Amino acid sequence: MEKSSTPVYDDASTLVSVGRSLSGQTRSEEPEYVPMRDLSNSNHSVHAVRLPPPAISQRSPLREWARQEDSIPVNRAPPERRYSADDKAPSSFSKFITFDWEGEYGGARRDPRRRSYNNSNRVSIDHFDPSGVEEISRRLSVQSSKRNSRIIQEVPVNSLKDFSEEDDVTNKAAAAKSFDFEMVIRDVLERGQAEHIPIRSVGVLFKDLKVTVHAPTSALRPTMGSFFNPSYLLQVFRDVRHPKTRDILSGFDGVVSPGEMLLVLGRPGSGCSTLLKTLANQTEEYLSVSGERHYDSLSPEDINKRFRGDVAYCPEDDVHFPTLTVQDTVSFAAKTRMPNLRLQGQTREQYAAELTELLLTVFGLRHTKSTKVGDAELRGISGGEKKRVSISEALAARCLLGCWDNSTRGLDSSTALEFGRALRIATDLAQMTTVVSIYQAGENLYELFDKVCVIGEGRMYYYGRADKAREYFEGLGYMPANRQTTADFLVSVTDPSARIPNPRHLSPLPRTSDEFARAFRVSRQGKENDEDMMAYWHEFVGRGDLSKLYAASAQAEHSRWAPEGSPYTTSLFRQLKVVSLRRWQMFRGAISGVIIQAIASIIQSIVVGTVFLKTPNNTSSFFSRGGVMYFAIAFGSIDAMSEIPSLYSQRPILHRHKKAAMYHPFIDALAYSIVDILPTLLLRILFGTILYFLVGLQHTAQQFFTFYLVIVLITLSMKALYRSIAASSRQLSAAQAIAGFVTTTLVTYAGYTIPKPSIPSGAKWVTEINPLALAFESIIVNEIHTLDPPCSSLVPQGPGYENVSLVNQVCTTVGSVSGQINVSGNRFLESQYSYSFSHLWRNVGVLVALWGAFLAVYLFFTEVNTTSATDFSRVLFKVGGRSPQHGSAPRPSEDEKSFVQDVNTTYGKRVRPSRAQKSIARRETQAKGDVFSWRNVRYSVSTNEGQRVLLDNVAGYVAPGRLTALMGESGAGKTTLLNVLAGRQGVGIVGGEILVNGRELPVDFRSQTAYCQQTDTHTDEQTVREALLFSAKLRQPATVPLSEKEAYVETCLKTCGLEDYADAIVGTLGVEHKKRTTIAVELASKPRLLLFLDEPTSGLDSQSSLAIMKFLRSLADDGQAILCTIHQPSGELFEYFDRLLLLRKGGKTVYFGDLGKNCKIMTAYFEAKGARPCGDAENPAEWMLEVIGTGSTSLVTQDWNDTWLNSYEAAQLEDHLLQLHSGHSMGNAPVVIDSTERTAFATSWSYQFKELLGRTFLSYWRNPVYIMSVVAVNFFCGLLVGLSFKNTPDTIQGTENKLFAVFMTIMVGIPVGNQLQVMFVNLRRVFEVRERASQMYHWTALLTAQFIIDYLCNVLGGLVEFNAFYWLVGFKHERAPYSILMLAFIYPFYFTSLAQMCAAMSSTAQAANRLYALLFSFVMVFSGVLQPFRALGWWKWMNRISSIGYIIEGILGQAIGHQLVECADKEFSIVQPPSGLSCQGYMNEYIQNFGGYLNNPNATSSCEYCSIRTTDQYIENNFNMFYSHRWRDVGIVIGVSIFNLVMMYNLAYFFRIRQGSLFPRKKGTK
Repeated sequence: MEKSSTPVYDDASTLVSVGRSLSGQTRSEEPEYVPMRDLSNSNHSVHAVRLPPPAISQRSPLREWARQEDSIPVNRAPPERRYSADDKAPSSFSKFITFDWEGEYGGARRDPRRRSYNNSNRVSIDHFDPSGVEEISRRLSVQSSKRNSRIIQEVPVNSLKDFSEEDDVTNKAAAAKSFDFEMVIRDVLERGQAEHIPIRSVGVLFKDLKVTVHAPTSALRPTMGSFFNPSYLLQVFRDVRHPKTRDILSGFDGVVSPGEMLLVLGRPGSGCSTLLKTLANQTEEYLSVSGERHYDSLSPEDINKRFRGDVAYCPEDDVHFPTLTVQDTVSFAAKTRMPNLRLQGQTREQYAAELTELLLTVFGLRHTKSTKVGDAELRGISGGEKKRVSISEALAARCLLGCWDNSTRGLDSSTALEFGRALRIATDLAQMTTVVSIYQAGENLYELFDKVCVIGEGRMYYYGRADKAREYFEGLGYMPANRQTTADFLVSVTDPSARIPNPRHLSPLPRTSDEFARAFRVSRQGKENDEDMMAYWHEFVGRGDLSKLYAASAQAEHSRWAPEGSPYTTSLFRQLKVVSLRRWQMFRGAISGVIIQAIASIIQSIVVGTVFLKTPNNTSSFFSRGGVMYFAIAFGSIDAMSEIPSLYSQRPILHRHKKAAMYHPFIDALAYSIVDILPTLLLRILFGTILYFLVGLQHTAQQFFTFYLVIVLITLSMKALYRSIAASSRQLSAAQAIAGFVTTTLVTYAGYTIPKPSIPSGAKWVTEINPLALAFESIIVNEIHTLDPPCSSLVPQGPGYENVSLVNQVCTTVGSVSGQINVSGNRFLESQYSYSFSHLWRNVGVLVALWGAFLAVYLFFTEVNTTSATDFSRVLFKVGGRSPQHGSAPRPSEDEKSFVQDVNTTYGKRVRPSRAQKSIARRETQAKGDVFSWRNVRYSVSTNEGQRVLLDNVAGYVAPGRLTALMGESGAGKTTLLNVLAGRQGVGIVGGEILVNGRELPVDFRSQTAYCQQTDTHTDEQTVREALLFSAKLRQPATVPLSEKEAYVETCLKTCGLEDYADAIVGTLGVEHKKRTTIAVELASKPRLLLFLDEPTSGLDSQSSLAIMKFLRSLADDGQAILCTIHQPSGELFEYFDRLLLLRKGGKTVYFGDLGKNCKIMTAYFEAKGARPCGDAENPAEWMLEVIGTGSTSLVTQDWNDTWLNSYEAAQLEDHLLQLHSGHSMGNAPVVIDSTERTAFATSWSYQFKELLGRTFLSYWRNPVYIMSVVAVNFFCGLLVGLSFKNTPDTIQGTENKLFAVFMTIMVGIPVGNQLQVMFVNLRRVFEVRERASQMYHWTALLTAQFIIDYLCNVLGGLVEFNAFYWLVGFKHERAPYSILMLAFIYPFYFTSLAQMCAAMSSTAQAANRLYALLFSFVMVFSGVLQPFRALGWWKWMNRISSIGYIIEGILGQAIGHQLVECADKEFSIVQPPSGLSCQGYMNEYIQNFGGYLNNPNATSSCEYCSIRTTDQYIENNFNMFYSHRWRDVGIVIGVSIFNLVMMYNLAYFFRIRQGSLFPRKKGTK
């Protein structure tokens, strides 16, 4: 082919192939070049754009690098990888608008020659849903014959079949009969090109990439004692001033082009996730990222600022809004990233609907489109389906470069392969650039990728063609193990303890990560990588014209109202509309929560309304009406705090959507606030209406709707305030502590407990911005300003004063006028509160402004703070513990916040037990020869559709010394069977026989077995040794000496390779060591019968999985019986098993029997029953899953369960089981189990309690953030109250202020109770998930231990609070001891028991918070403070059982009882005595009957009468509190607290412990 100096190619030569062929065509490795012009017979019009030659920066580091590479001339054209003549033509669609440029580098924009390596990675587009693809093809074919056909997606579809002139629009009807999906999509895209709709793709090039993070020097877990340790504080100060750094990636070079799939392999902690995040341009968490990254002609800054949505990072956990359906989730992404340019006549709704339907069809999700996504608490779709939802969401958002981090974790091999095929389809369809990290990749999955990057210790071992990687490392001198997959072999090379040198290789072998990196750089593959980079760089990097075209393409998609240069495609208004719709869908999906809130509001309003039922029409109602108004505004405020935890759970989703440029995070906050208005209006109208008319407030429409408006505004304002606090905080505990202090401040200065005139001058400004104060003033002036009630407290009155005229009486109500029996409401408001009716609408306006201000703060912080505080980035050790010899090992986390510095200090020095240690373990773990068997096991659960069978007549046995694998596809019932056999199933009906040596299971069966769960659930604050010792102490018999248990724990640590991590904090361990800890904890119990393991290799890399399997093999060789479920086993791992139980969906048996050497027995069985032969290079585990038809895409029609049931092997198994159950264990006499331990638990309750108390104490001691937050809330709340009521005088108002000082101090129980409930639920989770089923200890011992530690923590907080407020208020010092007893010891006893009672019955901390706030508000209402005892009416009995009332009575009575009151000048009532009488003579009889005193008894006019003489008179008459009851109150509060504890145990049993019916069936029934 001749080249012209200024070529102008036709459409086929200038346009890129949009992907690989989906019809199965292949290319050879070194094909002959065939001109692209000759491959196309299309006569479509040509649109050419002549562009200038590429401008190469003379100062670019890549330019200098190119000059230094002798083998790569700077001005050399890209190397040509040619097409085969047999290949079909690439499609004729350009990357942008059809274009071309002058110069030596002219050619195709995206030459498929540079990305096609493997021939085996073609996936048919109808892989997941053939019938669905056929159906949608039919419909689209018919639609395409019309001019107004709908476009499904504007991105190009890969490798579409070429067609000739006969395939014109006139022939579309005939084409519809063939349902050619690819042809239809091609037709749509061609018409899109004809309408000049631009399309684009983006690759990435990186050179000398280096990522640096902080590296704290301290490796010790801080404790409460650390805050008082000067050396620790000094070290923290040094770390802040001079932080140390560490490189976690260094020296990475490579390029990934559109249409390519890159597989990133490495061990956990090597840097895989860091590389993916860096390529996805998500580097905010790192200290620095150096080197060069180029996204074609775009810089990372350009991507972040303008094209962020084109690049996406998908974490391994598929986190979506659980209450949204699959269709809503995908449709939302389509709507938020919808392009402005669409085919003519296509509406937004049509685009979103058709794109969503297409994606759901292609990825096999149509049957789940109306199903909620779900999460750990809400049942939804399966794990594999969630993976496909994540892919569909990314495609609907039109992501061009996707990075997928370990997304196959927890999936079986068939589902993992489906996931890889789904990515292959996505890459081919959308011309995406795909980067995936996988820890365990089967051979079929590996073959789907074009390139592979191997990482070890943050260095690049290899980067290049996936099909050449094995050959490269074999050339270095390393060889794979028998049947080791390519991916496992590549990862093993990075592990010094796992790689196998080739003894025939004579050249020196690379050993360290630096040597591997240098070897690759000088290798032929390294040079090829350099050539690819240079070709890519010369063609695309530094091209201003290309960046302009890219920007023009992106801008053409933007809405005309979207800001120019914004990464968001749609306008703010469009975003708000779409996100508001999603929030409404979430509201409908969680409607049950709103119903519960409505019920709670109705109950609250009825209770409070009846407490203040029909307030009298006199001045005595002033105080009661004030209490009603105060409660009306305070209840909604306190309830709003419960939203804080839910906001944190949504942050990961918001962060991901922000990075995908779907919408501004503040738009979601605004939409949430808007949608929340409707339920707020409904809930407030329920609450307000019932309360308003029960109390008998003013019956005018204006006052009612004003009341309603104010309580709605205050609720919205407080919600916005708490949401802004949550949005601004990175930690939940910090947000709750701040919210608690803010609540106390606002409630204290609301104007009710401290009237505005009595507020300290330095704090008066708070009332001006306090929404509660503004709402209280508005709501009370609205109610009282029209009142002119008669006085209910005339002085003097009663016996002896019947005929006294009004001239000689005075009303003691504040605001009364001498000689007038009625009291003006306005005068009362002015005198008592300094309130004015004229402030009503001003305050409403300020409330609206505050709502707007809080909302603005909420929106701001939501936009800038979408992340939460990160977890520990490396392994931490206990203070005084022993760390590994060379320092603490970095945590091998998925986030790679740390880096494995040296192979010998971390994973390279893998702790392997010696032969001597293994022999010790063999002797210790020797089993008793018991055979565990099951026959005809059935298990079913009740569903809405009836009984659903999960296990269907499963049979088998596990013998000592045999390692049995339990396998099957997702949903086959593997974990269910494991739970049933271990006696850990929940609700449901179990049938069949489960026996040991043919006998019924002993009562302590669960304590004689060990069960390693898939989830590594531990108490995070324990060390590894402490966790093992705790298990040994409580699960081994009490007769075993402690010294023997401790020695056995050390043996387990050595056996499991945890000796160097014995003092490491479990919560900071990496995946592998935490999995080892899970196994070691179970082994520490010395299981006599059986060891169950559920997915012991889940989440581990191949080498860690191999180490675990070797360890299990050694246990089996020592005589232990093991039953283990496993996912994605390589051929090498599969060899370690002796026997297999294979299930299919529905819990049906497919095979049970020996595997044999190289699995020949198992493969022979299936081959004899009609399966295709298993190749020598195939993985038998993957082969058998394929032949039995696992996965959603299987076309296998043979019923393998029926085949098994009719087989000779099944009959032989039945005979074996009959022999076992009849007392003949395979020819041996049955062994009688040693069943001397006939109780369910190995140790006594007191011993359990002692150990739990110690563990719980350590958990709190090593969690200083929690303890300090509790102390801080108590201190600041106490200090606030103390300063607010500082040096309160002994006046009437001062006495009342002291009452409210105590009342406000009691309020601290709300935020502190909320905090302890979070800890309670977290610690209880370990029991419910793991320890309960192991019969480790009784649940009452756990609750008791938790209560005592929480109580002691709150006693500390109570002491701090007492000292912060008591002395400032001015209480008598000599009366402090009783107050300390009541406030710091008795009151914490009460609210701790109440909070834990609520938590014991609640499934989540948020539910516990709501219930606790509800109950606490009740006891506060009935305490007699908000509504005096005399006015409680029917509810007086509730006052007598309200513990808060007794606490206040005790504290207040002791603190101020038996003291004189000295009225202030304004508190004296001026009474005019009749002529001729002195004040003493006139008032003497009244004072004797009602109390009080005269300030001028000898005067004959203007008698100054004080209605209160002693504090006892005040608290007795008004609040029914007595000084003499103070010790009685102590006993009552203790009694009520004990009642709370009893209810805690009962409610915990009823809601959390009890299973099934209240009347369980008799023992022994199944």
